Amino acid sequence: MATSATTKARKAAARRAGAPGDAIALLKADHKEVKGWFEDYEDLEDDAAKGALSAKICKALKVHTQIEEEIFYPAARAATGDKPLLDEAKVEHAGAKDLIAQIEAMKPGDDLYDAKVKVLGEQVVHHVGEEEGELFPESRRAKMDLVALGQRMAARKKELMAGAA
Repeated sequence: MATSATTKARKAAARRAGAPGDAIALLKADHKEVKGWFEDYEDLEDDAAKGALSAKICKALKVHTQIEEEIFYPAARAATGDKPLLDEAKVEHAGAKDLIAQIEAMKPGDDLYDAKVKVLGEQVVHHVGEEEGELFPESRRAKMDLVALGQRMAARKKELMAGAA
């Protein structure tokens, strides 16, 4: 089935505008949400509230990194050829996953719990800065089909969120 000029124009506009179906828009929305949660965490004093919010942060980050590694990064690597930047992103993910595992093995109130959540937030802010400042613009320039990629990522995210503990 041929794609109409109208459909092509709509998809191109969505890619440029960062429409909800756009992979980069999806990732940026995740970034914004998690950064907000880290800010909220700083204001908490109650251990139960800290535990609930840190669990929410960890779950979201695990799902986010998984959809990036399974879907976005391979597509970006193929389209951009930027092996060093994507290799660095994978190493940053590994560091975040290690810290998430440490946090999940602890309880709020344990020694270093708050510090680990804070450091995780700082690592995420650094990682987000590189993705949004370098990888995402490079991916747009490479003319990736970000709408189709976004649809695949949204479906996978929904699946992972439903199955995550």
